[in-house]
Amino acid sequence: MRTRTSSGTARTTLAFALITAAALGLTACSGGEPSTAPAGATGAQGALPTEDVVGAVKKNETAAKLLPADVRQRGSLTIASSVASPPSSAYLPDGKTVVGVDADFSAAVAKALGLELKREVVGFEAILPALGSGKYDVGTGNFGVTEERRKTIDFVTYINDGQGFAARADSTLKAVTDLTQLCGLKVAVNAGTTFERTLEKNKDRCAQAGKPAYEVNVYSEAGAIWMSLQQGRSDVVMNTINGVRYAVTQQKNVKFLNEYRRLDVGFAFKKGTPLAPAFQEAVNGLKADGTYDRILKKWGVTASGIAKSQISPPEIPAPKK
Repeated sequence: MRTRTSSGTARTTLAFALITAAALGLTACSGGEPSTAPAGATGAQGALPTEDVVGAVKKNETAAKLLPADVRQRGSLTIASSVASPPSSAYLPDGKTVVGVDADFSAAVAKALGLELKREVVGFEAILPALGSGKYDVGTGNFGVTEERRKTIDFVTYINDGQGFAARADSTLKAVTDLTQLCGLKVAVNAGTTFERTLEKNKDRCAQAGKPAYEVNVYSEAGAIWMSLQQGRSDVVMNTINGVRYAVTQQKNVKFLNEYRRLDVGFAFKKGTPLAPAFQEAVNGLKADGTYDRILKKWGVTASGIAKSQISPPEIPAPKK
């Protein structure tokens, strides 16, 4: 059985996206995994860091010269951003301001290129098709670089994240190193993600192992996967490594299981975009001037740093199990 919720609007996902105690009826973690919450997230649980780490970014003339002439003349970029959960993306309590790793990197790159950033919040599933139609210049949504996506999308990488698992604290699971460990369980994922595709692609492994199939519960709202876990409608959550690590610091009776695989994450563009070289040069410039490391430190994701930005690198191989 596959469970899918309605997509709704960006505002209806606000309560989920924040993953706060108020939204989920949760209290602070009582132990287990060490805290990996962002260094700036002090004070009340669920508080998000607001330190400005991109305001001082200067125009990178080398990168700006790589922009297409029409973009330089226009002086702006249109960006489609999904708002899911911290540290990748979230709303501040005002319900309007988008923050997170994706927001800081996109703002920093725009400043480095000398462009105004025009952001529109768009549902995760709609962003890649919209790029193909030319509606937006670039998209962000913690998009992992996969061979399937590389057929129609160009990427400029800026971090390394990937796929991880979490379960309730009373689960007998310690780690998921082989997907057959999920057989007979209900796994919650968000729609249109690499998590959904990975699970659907490998469903036959359970039958081959003589075990009952796992059930993939697919939700459109970002935080609904955690609701389903807390309420017992799902046994396991599969989500981004950074997202899972953050979420377990904000919730009671939930534990981080393990990283399953790593993926490069990048800005997404229509295939054949002329913007990629400028973005790549801008990201590498942010690494050189220290802005890159400041963004990672702010959001507590220093383990996701990359050596250099690449344009549509090959997909990092998945585990064989």
